[in-house]
Amino acid sequence: MPSTTQVTNLRDAATATPLLLLGQQADPDSERGTICPGTVPDPSDPALVERARTARAILGDDVFVLGHHYQRDEVIQFADVRGDSFKLARDATANGAPTIVFCGVHFMAETADILTAPTTQVVLPDLAAGCSMADMAEISQVEAAWEDLRAVGCGDGAEAGGVRTVPLTYMNSSAAIKSFTGRAGGAICTSSNARRAMEWAFEQGEQVLFMPDQHLGRNTAVRELGLSLGDCVTYDPAFPGGGVAPDRLRAAKVVLWRGHCSVHGTFMPAHVDDVRARVPGVQVLVHPEVRHEVVLAADHVGSTEAIIATLDAAPAGSKWAIGTELNLVGRLAQQHPDKTVVFLNEKVCFCATMNRIDLPHLVWALEELVAGRAPNVIRVDDDTALWAKVALDRMLALPGA
Repeated sequence: MPSTTQVTNLRDAATATPLLLLGQQADPDSERGTICPGTVPDPSDPALVERARTARAILGDDVFVLGHHYQRDEVIQFADVRGDSFKLARDATANGAPTIVFCGVHFMAETADILTAPTTQVVLPDLAAGCSMADMAEISQVEAAWEDLRAVGCGDGAEAGGVRTVPLTYMNSSAAIKSFTGRAGGAICTSSNARRAMEWAFEQGEQVLFMPDQHLGRNTAVRELGLSLGDCVTYDPAFPGGGVAPDRLRAAKVVLWRGHCSVHGTFMPAHVDDVRARVPGVQVLVHPEVRHEVVLAADHVGSTEAIIATLDAAPAGSKWAIGTELNLVGRLAQQHPDKTVVFLNEKVCFCATMNRIDLPHLVWALEELVAGRAPNVIRVDDDTALWAKVALDRMLALPGA
């Protein structure tokens, strides 16, 4: 397979680089799938749960298992802590165990490696657990976009009278892009703190480059900060200049990267209309990664942790349609039998890459650790980690973080 430097940049290519088949090809500079070494147990093995329990008991406090809310029930039951990407980023630093088993996706494991001590090893049970959104922004594309901004008098190279651009990068991004963000004076954010992070960015400069989720960036800018849709432009790395006229690029308050979540991007206003017709009195609660039109049609908008807290506080008998990943919605329905909890879109919508972490892969990883072998250790090189940590620390230092 060609290296990253051999892949033609999308901005100059007639067609996009083909997606790699999960688990069959490798790209070390990407969130895309990579080969999972070793022999993974058969999913039909009836002893899988007991094997996981036994290995977990043997490992004891030497291993700390983190589980993202979107994980399967069969996996999340073995997590020492559960959370969204922001909570798990903090939890990764708090325990001090020599090994973290991260039941999440690749960028989360990278973040844990960046934030923890050099002696801590972070294990990802399946290297093919990537993130399609993170794959929508590649470091060479981001660097080219920064040059486009500089060319119109924005970015960090603006002359007197220019526009200072502050990059604000969503947690769902590669370590390389987090590192770029740190070098360029920006910060990381999550759906939990996107508003405060964008307020911070505007305290540093006049323009925000928000990557890679256009919907979270737009919803935060318009819904939370009161900007207009006209204050935002969408930069598409597949086109010269991002497909934005130079004067529009310079005048924009928020430059949104053309990326999205493959799960949350499926929700449409028609789904809101349909569930209101099917479930009289229902309240619609959606994640801020959904399209702006869906946010406008919903009753409530909140991060993963906010969605969970809202359901916990809701009165018995209330009805909720949730617009987020299906594993979490199903778990919330089980945890709140006194409430009606339905999926906003009746079609199944799992996070396919998150679901790469299944019970067989978890058992394999734990048993490898029992045998004294650390599989799939995620390591970020020192220079990348240094500047990525600068950007992450800026996020963690925000009030309320």
